Amino acid sequence: DHRDLHSFPTRRSSDLDMARWTEAQMPDLGGHTLLVTGANSGLGLNTTRALAAHGAHVLMACRNAEKAEAVRAALLQAQPDARLTIKPLDLGSLASVRALAANLKAEGVKLSGLINNAGVMAVPHGLTQDGFETQMGTNHLGHFALTGLLLECLLPGARIVNVASMAHRWTPGINFDDLHWKRRRYRRWQAYGDSKLANLLFTFELHRWLVRNRRDALAVAAHPGYADTHLQFVAAEVKQSRLERWGMTVANALLAQPAEMGALPSLYAATAAGVVGGDYIGPGGFQQMRGYPTKVGCRKDAKSEPLAQRLWAISEAETGVRFDA
Repeated sequence: DHRDLHSFPTRRSSDLDMARWTEAQMPDLGGHTLLVTGANSGLGLNTTRALAAHGAHVLMACRNAEKAEAVRAALLQAQPDARLTIKPLDLGSLASVRALAANLKAEGVKLSGLINNAGVMAVPHGLTQDGFETQMGTNHLGHFALTGLLLECLLPGARIVNVASMAHRWTPGINFDDLHWKRRRYRRWQAYGDSKLANLLFTFELHRWLVRNRRDALAVAAHPGYADTHLQFVAAEVKQSRLERWGMTVANALLAQPAEMGALPSLYAATAAGVVGGDYIGPGGFQQMRGYPTKVGCRKDAKSEPLAQRLWAISEAETGVRFDA
């Protein structure tokens, strides 16, 4: 019983509810399958939990099988009837991306939603298995390839949600001539901003591609604001920096909203009525740092068609994945 997500009403009882959208207003997702990358921690975990609580079968696409199994067990303990299936995925490996797509096609999986959530932030310079700079390779190129390979698995009305960040404003712009920082001094926060700007350029160009090719699917972006998740500590762990870990702990305590709130924009983008292709959903509070989900703005060049088309062409060339109409 696959139903079109476009047709779902949200549970709204008043104007106040509309301004303060929460998990409680999510529709019944029984009969739907959604895939969430990075489902075993932070935003991905909370997205997975909420989707499953509303009846969805969630495919948890995770790199660390042991952590994913532990999270799945904990979710099932809290909700024994949850439908959760772990799928191995390392976005830093195109072979892994292709293997997951081949597995889903072989099983005949049909998706109502693809939530490209996984990511790394401000890690030291490194390369993926395919020679891509770690952040651009994981946050953008891996998800670009996964999305292209799973197009035939999408049901009519399916939604593709790319999780971006306020950090897309933190870069002068993507250097397409040195995408993987091989000729420049590496700046990890700028590289993170590059990858998040790429997420938005990809989303808006994917929206245009879907419209142009008359595909019944929505491409939407979302960002969590400043949410308290493990993402902030990955770089400190890689660098083994106690000072950076302490700094992130203090910042999270003072500024961040809970991960449950940070997941709301993704959940809204994936399930709420009124969402249209090309929307960007984020927190509605001060500087988009916290608050309930709403449609938000982005930097002007994130919507540049020439930039998006250049990134798209490079992404196809680097990944070997072409989007077939």
